[in-house]
Amino acid sequence: MGRAFQNRKESMAKTSDQNAKVYSKYSREIYVCAKQGGSEPESNLALRSLLDRAKRDQVPAHVIQKAIDKAEGGAGEDFAVARYEGYAPGNVMVIVDCLTDNPNRTFGEVRQCFVKTKSKIGTEGSVMHMFDHSAIFVFKSDDEEGALEALMMADVDVTDIEHEDGKITVFAPQTEYFKAKQSLQEHFDGIEFEVDEIQFVPKVMTQIEGEDLELFKKFLEMADDQDDVQNVYHNAEF
Repeated sequence: MGRAFQNRKESMAKTSDQNAKVYSKYSREIYVCAKQGGSEPESNLALRSLLDRAKRDQVPAHVIQKAIDKAEGGAGEDFAVARYEGYAPGNVMVIVDCLTDNPNRTFGEVRQCFVKTKSKIGTEGSVMHMFDHSAIFVFKSDDEEGALEALMMADVDVTDIEHEDGKITVFAPQTEYFKAKQSLQEHFDGIEFEVDEIQFVPKVMTQIEGEDLELFKKFLEMADDQDDVQNVYHNAEF
């Protein structure tokens, strides 16, 4: 197995109620991205990539458009990034990324996820050093050599590249995201990315089972229920 990362598509919610939560999180992220960098995907590359991902995850067009219209209107909430670190059940390292318009409320809600699952919220940097902030691209191809050559020619600082089951996975520092994506698009005509995003990828994994596993699943469910929580990155293996 290669480096572990979280495929959002595989973990997407199944029920309509859970889907509504997924759409809400995307809506908030699109709104913030469009408000900060402009609502035109052609000039806001971060927004363009976010919209591509939302469409792959089957977020309805009206949800996307409403978020963009809201950003263009100028009014609305001022969201800020809030990031919390700590240790979940089984000594699993976690990073909880949020978008919030009320940091005190968000901290209280996230803290309860830790408290109610016998976990420990840490200080800034307590587990961050055990994750790589990586750009990740996954696409169908058997031309690993060609992919690596294209990335090298574009002077992309590739962290890792894997080829398994007819798919290529490319890891690069998050600062190389746009350069890496452009070089792959230029080399592979009509490329369609199954994964195209920036994540925190753990350097080491922690195996958990039994009671720890059940508590950890509860931690993830509680975090997912919080409106302000966008993503939870972890190094659990089960």
